[in-house]
Amino acid sequence: MTEFRFYHLVRQPLTAVLPVLLEKSLERDWRCVVRSPVPDRIQALNRHLWTYREESFLAHGTDSEGHAADQPIWLTFEDENPNGAVILFLIDGADTDAGRQYDLVCLLFNGNDAEELNKARSQWQRYKDDGFTLSYWQQSEAGGWEMKRKTDGGETN
Repeated sequence: MTEFRFYHLVRQPLTAVLPVLLEKSLERDWRCVVRSPVPDRIQALNRHLWTYREESFLAHGTDSEGHAADQPIWLTFEDENPNGAVILFLIDGADTDAGRQYDLVCLLFNGNDAEELNKARSQWQRYKDDGFTLSYWQQSEAGGWEMKRKTDGGETN
C-alpha cells in the first residue's frame, strides 16, 4: 500500500532538501518522479540538479530531453510516471490522482508560506479520507527529520 509522507520545510529550502532525498532514493535503487505544477520550477530544478554540488550531480531528465524510461529521476509538471518510478515527490503544491502507482509519495511544502501550508493540510485530509497511510515530518534543529504524526489508513497515532 502506498504511504504518503508530508515534509514540512522550516529550516532549509526545497533546493537544499530535495537533492538529498533524491540521493537517498537512488541509493536504494528507487526511480523517482518529481512533480511541480510550475513549468519554470521544472526548468530551474533541471539546471540545479546538474550543479547543486561541485563534486557530483543527479542524473535526471525532462520532456525536453526525452528518453524517460532511461532516467532514474524524471522532472515533470504532468501527473505521469514514464520512468517506472516507485517514489513520487510533489512540490509547490502539486497533487496527484495516481498515488497508488507508487510505493511512496513525498509532499514537500514550505512551512513559511501560508498558501502551501493550507494546501498541505487539505491534501492530508484528502489522502486520509482515501485510506492511505500518512506521516508528517518536520525539520529538526539538528538538521534531520522528526516524525510528528502518523495515520494508518484513517487512524491517528
